[in-house]
Amino acid sequence: MILDTDVLSLLCAPHCPPRLLGRLMQAQYPLCTTAVSWSEICYGIARLPAGDGAYLRSRYEEIVIPYVEILAFTADCAEVYGRIRSELERQGRPLADADLMIASTAVHHDMTLITGNTRHFARVPGLRLENWLEEDDGPRG
Repeated sequence: MILDTDVLSLLCAPHCPPRLLGRLMQAQYPLCTTAVSWSEICYGIARLPAGDGAYLRSRYEEIVIPYVEILAFTADCAEVYGRIRSELERQGRPLADADLMIASTAVHHDMTLITGNTRHFARVPGLRLENWLEEDDGPRG
């Protein structure tokens, strides 16, 4: 399972939804995220005032880093990215590069992407999705 940026952000939020915590406790392991999602998190932390950024960074070091493997965007992921991007552009349904890199990593590793943004990612062929933030959270794709 690959946790998208929105799910990672909520994990470290002051009021993490109990539903998300419950799903994590029941999750299949390993839990992963992508280097792209991690870069988005690091960017968000860097934009904060120093004290807030240090606090949030410590939350990630306590809650996320010990338990979530960060998957690299490899040459194999790039091959998947190119194929999917071309297909989506032909259909007139492109995705932002970062989202497509996240999706391509999940497709390459044959893993389910856990995100609150299933409608957005649903256009990616071969991508399995679950939304742990809504009641209707069955697998998609």
